[in-house]
Amino acid sequence: MKLLTFIAITLLSHVAWSLELTSKQLQDHGFMSKSQEFIGFGCDGKNRSPELTWSGAPAGTKSFAITVYDPDAPTGSGWWHWQVYNLPASVNRLKAGIDSDDLPKGAAQGTNDYGVKAFGGACPPKGHGVHHYEFTVYAIKEAKLDIPEGASAALIGYMLNANALAKHTLTALYKR
Repeated sequence: MKLLTFIAITLLSHVAWSLELTSKQLQDHGFMSKSQEFIGFGCDGKNRSPELTWSGAPAGTKSFAITVYDPDAPTGSGWWHWQVYNLPASVNRLKAGIDSDDLPKGAAQGTNDYGVKAFGGACPPKGHGVHHYEFTVYAIKEAKLDIPEGASAALIGYMLNANALAKHTLTALYKR
């Protein structure tokens, strides 16, 4: 019996969960539209978050988080465009153009690198080439992460990765 238990645990630990993130407005490695461009910093888009839907969460998922990160920003540390966490496990979609008032009860947002708690669209420097915007969904093992008010994007990212059961990234592109 112990051998069968060991085999079952070993097999389960190697199962690849099928957590997936999709969007009607974004295609993996496709270009975002002007709607997802920031307003400000020389950009004149609509600053609308895309609709995001996820499925295939592993057993034990108690909440979700979404982040948007540009590793190509010329800062030495990339650029955080959005961090939403403590999304209830019953939620599997964020509508396009969502704002703070529309987030599910209990959800929280970190301050993005534009200095606001909201989605901040793409705004790469003109002529800087193609930037990769990593939209990532995290399946989290805790219902509520204890993230202090004013936490840095790095701390939020650490907490998400430390508590993730699975994650999936959809990479969108943009250039000016």
